[in-house]
Amino acid sequence: MPQFRKKPVVIEAMQWDGSIQGANGADAIEQWSGKTACWADSNLETRIFVQTLEGEMRADPGDWIIRGVKGEFYPCKPDIFEATYEPVPTTPSE
Repeated sequence: MPQFRKKPVVIEAMQWDGSIQGANGADAIEQWSGKTACWADSNLETRIFVQTLEGEMRADPGDWIIRGVKGEFYPCKPDIFEATYEPVPTTPSE
């Protein structure tokens, strides 16, 4: 059976810390995504809902919200994110 390797691509992502406000809070993710990802409070839990190409998906605290290569957004569980992505080295001027 032929095997294939995923092409290396650079994506942007934010890991939701479970808060509403702050650098990695639901408000920041909502703003960064152009409101593609919106948060809601119910039953004393805050959740983020992301409009993806496949429909609405829920993100839990700790999940990553990814902007794909075509500008699409989707949530990703931390274990999958860690297995799939690695940090891109930056130069001191960045």
